[in-house]
Amino acid sequence: MGNSQTIEIEGKSLTLTNLDKVLYPAVGFTKGQVIDYYARIAPVLVPQLSGRPLTLKRYPGGVDQEFFFEKNATKHRPDWVKTAPIWSEGNQRNVNYILANSLPTLIWVANLAAIELHPSLSLAKNITCPRMMVFDLDPGPPANIVQCCQVALWLRGIFEHFGLQSFPKTSGSKGLQIYVPLNTPTNYDVTKPFAHALARLLETDHKELVVSDMKKQLRVGKVLVDWSQNDEHKTTVSVYSLRARERPTVSTPVKWEEVEQAFKKKDTKLLVFEAGQAIERVEKMGDLFEPVLTLKQKLPRLPGIEEAQPEAIATGIDLAAQAEEVPIRKRRAAPKRTPVKKKARKV
Repeated sequence: MGNSQTIEIEGKSLTLTNLDKVLYPAVGFTKGQVIDYYARIAPVLVPQLSGRPLTLKRYPGGVDQEFFFEKNATKHRPDWVKTAPIWSEGNQRNVNYILANSLPTLIWVANLAAIELHPSLSLAKNITCPRMMVFDLDPGPPANIVQCCQVALWLRGIFEHFGLQSFPKTSGSKGLQIYVPLNTPTNYDVTKPFAHALARLLETDHKELVVSDMKKQLRVGKVLVDWSQNDEHKTTVSVYSLRARERPTVSTPVKWEEVEQAFKKKDTKLLVFEAGQAIERVEKMGDLFEPVLTLKQKLPRLPGIEEAQPEAIATGIDLAAQAEEVPIRKRRAAPKRTPVKKKARKV
């Protein structure tokens, strides 16, 4: 690739600049390669970003240099780049967020050296309604992603009690992130206390490994279950986003079997994927995160959950387990399957 070139994508003309600039000095990964990665991953990434206000984390000098977050879309942008005005309490004005709804927009964003993409959990058209609940499992050294796998499996178990499916991805950095698709009417006043209560329950049950408080000194050798991302004003790194680490690692969706395997083998390397590997996985497995966009699920209503009480979740689990007890005994010989939430009752 030359240093700059003008290309046409889907009828849109775009000038790409500084293509030879090295953005990952440790491995010589260039801006041209960053753009190429985003172009290749676009078929699965664009649907994940579409309609969601996007915060860019830009590294014009490379991953080892200063970066800045950009929420308000730059004035010098093509007229086909769609934006959405979202009211900002802090700034007391609308912020015009980019909506990366198309391949040309994604390539334009990549050309800004926006290495990391951080979308809202909501769509711009309904900013108070999260489409999903998310947990960021962040290990405090010497803990690592293996301990995150253990916590992720505990989390999955809790969701299964409530008949909810969850989906893991690597953060592309040190930890794991667990997504619970909702895609039904809700708001952050519901999802945030639920997530907080769940984090506190894990902390109560597994004091030796889990912490729900952000304070650095509490996190040594433990896994922080960060519930606080479930907030209208926060963003989480997108699935398939590059990360500004030493190497071009990617926040990559994984199968639960892979999480189990990494935990069993105590092998951190099993859950590290770079740009090329992320593309190969999509070619082989398709989009493991596709259900996150479509699967409709509702959080259970639990008494006391608004106060983020861990007891509310614990009681809910007990009740769910009791409700399952009878049907499970009746169908002991039947293959094990995810309990269906609505069971037909005998009259």
